[in-house]
Amino acid sequence: MLYRFTDAGTAAQIAAGGKAVTESLPPGSAVGEQSWLTVKKTAERDTALYVPFLIAFGVLGLVMSVLIVGNVVASAVGTGTRRIGVLKAVGFTPAQVVRAYVGQALIPAAVGTALGVLAGHLLAVPVLAETEEVYGASSLAIAPWVDLAVIAGVLFLVAATAWASAWRAGRLRTVDALAVGRTASAGRGRWAARLAGRLPLPQPVALGLARPFARPARALAMGTAILFGSVAVTFTVGMGASLGQVMEARAHDAADVVVPAPLPHFGPQGPGPGPEKQPRANPAAVAAAVEAAAGTGKHYSAAKVRAAVSGLTGTIDVIAFTGEASWGGYTMVSGRWIDKPGEAVVPTPFLAATGTRIGDTVTLNGLAEPVTVRIVGEVLDPRKGGMQVFTDASTLTAAHPDLTETSHHIAVTSGTDVTGYVDALNRDLAPLGATARAGGLDAGSDMVVTLNALSTILTLMLVAVAALGVLNGVLLDTRERVREIGVHKALGMTPRQTVAMVLTSVVVTGLVAGALGVPLGVALHGWVLPAMGDSVGLRLPGSVIAVYHGAELLPLALGGLLIATLGALLPAGWAARTRTATALRTE
Repeated sequence: MLYRFTDAGTAAQIAAGGKAVTESLPPGSAVGEQSWLTVKKTAERDTALYVPFLIAFGVLGLVMSVLIVGNVVASAVGTGTRRIGVLKAVGFTPAQVVRAYVGQALIPAAVGTALGVLAGHLLAVPVLAETEEVYGASSLAIAPWVDLAVIAGVLFLVAATAWASAWRAGRLRTVDALAVGRTASAGRGRWAARLAGRLPLPQPVALGLARPFARPARALAMGTAILFGSVAVTFTVGMGASLGQVMEARAHDAADVVVPAPLPHFGPQGPGPGPEKQPRANPAAVAAAVEAAAGTGKHYSAAKVRAAVSGLTGTIDVIAFTGEASWGGYTMVSGRWIDKPGEAVVPTPFLAATGTRIGDTVTLNGLAEPVTVRIVGEVLDPRKGGMQVFTDASTLTAAHPDLTETSHHIAVTSGTDVTGYVDALNRDLAPLGATARAGGLDAGSDMVVTLNALSTILTLMLVAVAALGVLNGVLLDTRERVREIGVHKALGMTPRQTVAMVLTSVVVTGLVAGALGVPLGVALHGWVLPAMGDSVGLRLPGSVIAVYHGAELLPLALGGLLIATLGALLPAGWAARTRTATALRTE
């Protein structure tokens, strides 16, 4: 039953409302309750995991947007330097020239911003619709201030970049502006051209390799865009590997086969037949059936009981193991696994909430008698808010001899068919009231799927933006060199050699940017992942963070070259298709 209270903003108000509801019901009909504040806290804790992740991608996206917009606008103004000289020759003042170019840049920027805001709203529709369905909300929409901030931010960025570029050109003398706009500087990069010419390489390749040194500022702009794209790819690869390990540790389901614990009884008014009609599975009998089954390798059982700990509100789960359970997917952050009775391992939030550390003792109350355990390890486990204690079953023998909520976890021997094993075991377990199933990650892996999908989409967007930055730079460079390309073609350069020359002009930039982007991506991963753990009160072990291997880093470093090549393909094709006579006539 769901109840909505007039005042429900605090725990005290929820408690008062819950008491009024309980008093209005028949005695014994209310067996438990849950506050919406508890659900809200859980949802916020899960959402907090996304915040550092999204901030990292958001910063990457903003920086790349600034670079691309600045590069495009600055290049557009740079190519119009001769026109600026003409305007000044006919009487335009520097201020008028700047205003004219700022206005000219703002027109396409306004159109692009409007389309971007519209596309953002359309992409948000399915996400907000799912949120409405999950939380039972209605009319969720993007806040108007977000639209205003995006529009104002983009237009200000374009205006500032155009003003800076046009102001520099507007302050040139009229004669200098006409001269600079008419001819490119021929002195830059000569040493690189001479050095490349001495290498045992085809002439088109040598010409392409020397090109970045002729336009160092443009090459730097392209390299920065490639750098951030390479960082995004490296970061995403590491994030996917780390999240997979986190969810494996969270599920604790390394077993091939699991016999789940029986559902608890809810009393005479609970669902299903009463306890006198529904036999309870005997943990000892189930364990004996598992041990006797053909194909059983390793096996342990886990029983759950509730206990109280001084300093904590409510009860915690105590997981008591029979058998060696360290192979079951329990990842240690620090310390060691339990070796003998009286020892326990706990998650990070438990240590923080109780103010304890490894080596301290805690007392479990609420059982037949208090049980004192010594903490010997810190385990990675975000379930139940981290309020769990893992110990040996013999630790609770005197305080709780009847462990009924027991699950069994089995690793089959090598070569055993899991499906056949489960079918055979279920025939033995049917008379005992238990059922086996194949092991594996539970529904908690949905978060990994969500984060992996989100990171992949964001990475592809950043790679596309980086490739567009390369496209813009190479296209401007190719159009400026069109007469030079015509001369090369007149001297015998084939279309295929033209493509090779244009593509190799971004090779050095792509390799350098990729080589720098990989360590930066690794460093970003090493900063964001612990921050994600801290946001939900978890310390992550080194095995979750150190997921990069030497064999992966070389392909990731070549990712910069791939981004550069993708961005240069279209200008290379355009240059190859340009007719020689047309290129020679082009000024």
